Amino acid sequence: MKESPISNYRWVICSLLYFATTINYIDRQILSLLKPMLDEQLGWTSTQFGAINSAFQASYGVSLLVFGWLIDKYGTKLGYALSIGAWSIAALGHALVNTIGGFFGARIALGLGEGGNFPAAVKAVAQWFPKSERAFATSLFNSGANVGAIVAPMIVPPIAYALGWHWTFIFAGLAGFLWIFAWWPLFSTPRECRRVSPGELAYIEQDEDGIAEPEKGKTSYARILKHRQAWSFVLAKFLTDPVWWFFLIWLPDYFKKTRHLDIKNSWVHLASIYAIITVLSVFGSWFTGRLNRSGWSLNRARKLSMLVFALCAVPIVIVTRVDDWTAVLLIGLAGAAHQAWSASLYTTVSDMFPKRAVASLIGIGSMAGSLGGMGFPLLTGMVLDRFTNGYAIIFGVCSGAYILAFIVNHVLAPRFDAVAFDSGEATR
Repeated sequence: MKESPISNYRWVICSLLYFATTINYIDRQILSLLKPMLDEQLGWTSTQFGAINSAFQASYGVSLLVFGWLIDKYGTKLGYALSIGAWSIAALGHALVNTIGGFFGARIALGLGEGGNFPAAVKAVAQWFPKSERAFATSLFNSGANVGAIVAPMIVPPIAYALGWHWTFIFAGLAGFLWIFAWWPLFSTPRECRRVSPGELAYIEQDEDGIAEPEKGKTSYARILKHRQAWSFVLAKFLTDPVWWFFLIWLPDYFKKTRHLDIKNSWVHLASIYAIITVLSVFGSWFTGRLNRSGWSLNRARKLSMLVFALCAVPIVIVTRVDDWTAVLLIGLAGAAHQAWSASLYTTVSDMFPKRAVASLIGIGSMAGSLGGMGFPLLTGMVLDRFTNGYAIIFGVCSGAYILAFIVNHVLAPRFDAVAFDSGEATR
């Protein structure tokens, strides 16, 4: 009998995840890019700006926990649509505020909506891709964060100067609703999708020994967290996510305050940083899969790759002592290391835990990362207001975060093997 061809519809799903993440990161970047303009209008201090971003992180952390549970219980399709609908409404709401207190409320609302993005996207990858492709697929959709960060400084300032800063939030909100119209008819589980050939379905389920795992089910957080492997993900996210949030929130201010480049002049530096991140982060995650296909065990390939990514972040310790474009290269390398590290870290969850628990654990770990991200903007704002070399201090902290996270992750999960997590243990 002729073997059924592989239809590759899983890459259509990956494209949907990519565009959602791109929109998500454009939304996150807008306020930071508008900060130089809003500085004059609102007169906020660095500490107040940091507090607003901390409020976002706090609500985002709560949202991650809620959406992680909701997606595991009711499914990826509904959970993702609800998340993007909520954050799109919140993005539109930014256009209605004109005070520091108003931005506090708007950022809290945005955070409450955004928590579904990564739990849903990582679960979708676990549903649609075999283990050998998950790191690469995750890096591809995660690269939407970098593209969003490239596009945002190219389009947000021109829109703000031409139409007013309110319109940047309006366009961002409308983009989210357009995505939902594409998502709803195109997404389903592989077994329910008529566009998937038998060959592709067999390819997707090659790790499952012919037994399809249920997509939905009640999952107890206590049951998940009793495994030390879960903590390997949670603590690594807590230690490294704040670095990425620092890049997103503070880089426009860094170039203005220390290198005297306002957004009209620094956008090319910011776009270049995220272009470097996009290319190198995808290559880094491809490298993991390449090692696995070359005969390395999945565990060995993941471990070596994550160590390399951790080491690539170390050079940013000297970023304040070099010229503008060397700084761009060093920050770009560190950002690429973060994204490749993050893609590999997300993938370890689906390596070790069943699909019905993936979104819940992603939500818990991402909430931990958000808690770290909540404290770090406050710390950054206070350091910058107090010390003339504040950015040197903060970049120094960032440079060592990944080495520490790798050590913690390795101690708690020496191997990324499947944990004993049977159906009786997973439900309550």
